Amino acid sequence: MTITGGIAVYFVIWWTVLFAVLPFGVRSQSEGGAVSDGTDPGAPQAPLLAKKALATTVIAAIIFVGVWYLWSFVDL
Repeated sequence: MTITGGIAVYFVIWWTVLFAVLPFGVRSQSEGGAVSDGTDPGAPQAPLLAKKALATTVIAAIIFVGVWYLWSFVDL
């Protein structure tokens, strides 16, 4: 796997994992009881995007190492 190919694969894995991680721990404004004027009641109260980006990076790195190992050392 070339460096460019590795970056492309990591990018795809990262975005896929991000969409899997986004719903975890989200409480809507209606669940929290404080709906701000002009917003949708289903909008998240505190999306915690920085924590989710960090978690996504760690999970994607672990998955990428597995993909890299399979690509490099296992004849499929």
